[in-house]
Amino acid sequence: MSEKPMTAAEPESELLYDVRDGVAWVSFNRPQTRNALTFPMYTRLEEICEAADSDRSIKAMVIAGAGDKAFAAGTDISQFVNFESADDALVYERRIDRVLSALEKCRVPTIAAISGACTGGGAAIAACCDLRLGTQTAQIGFPIARTLGNCLSMNSIARLVALIGPARVKDIIFTARLLGAEEARSIGLLQEVVADHAALLQRAGQLASIISGHAPLTLQATKEALRRLQSTSVEHDDQDLILMCYMSQDFREGIDAFLRKRQPRWLGR
Repeated sequence: MSEKPMTAAEPESELLYDVRDGVAWVSFNRPQTRNALTFPMYTRLEEICEAADSDRSIKAMVIAGAGDKAFAAGTDISQFVNFESADDALVYERRIDRVLSALEKCRVPTIAAISGACTGGGAAIAACCDLRLGTQTAQIGFPIARTLGNCLSMNSIARLVALIGPARVKDIIFTARLLGAEEARSIGLLQEVVADHAALLQRAGQLASIISGHAPLTLQATKEALRRLQSTSVEHDDQDLILMCYMSQDFREGIDAFLRKRQPRWLGR
């Protein structure tokens, strides 16, 4: 399958959406920023997941990034510039949790097709998908300890722990390193690795087509059963951790350093 523009309500939309032969195709469309995610993009992804739940003609969903440089390089840093209050931080993390939960609970099987950078919020989205395919250039991780000095919510950490285990979660967050395609496959972050972006889209389409031909209730029941097994009835209380990071001098320093393209000077406060 060749990469071709997907239809969208607006030609310059930052998130493209199309349904072809029972497969929903979602594309983060900001290649100039390595598909960094804006708040409206998160909201649109949540809406698409909800639409897929009610549209029984959709049998599978593929999520990819425009071009071969990135799946999504996290949240666009400009979205954080005006963060001032505790509410800003808490609302942001709850927004991300809500979007990831909608993706996790989405009735149809989801496939993340990853080329290049898949970091921060992009990696969190990929981790919530049911299957993940990558190219040889895929790089996956959460480099926040060396970039912004913020943190993941406990829900996001719980999802990662269920996927790769606590030791590996500590490794990739503490070292702030990005995992290459082969290492990601070896620990379960990727199911398959293909040569390049064209092969990635072809394989994603092929896999989505196979899934679309199978009994939808079997797939839905399996997906939901696994989600329930991984979930906990205990509500995570992580407000103190979120505020410790997002209200810190270090977070402001991280944003300024990123925008000015310099190394941050961490103070631990």
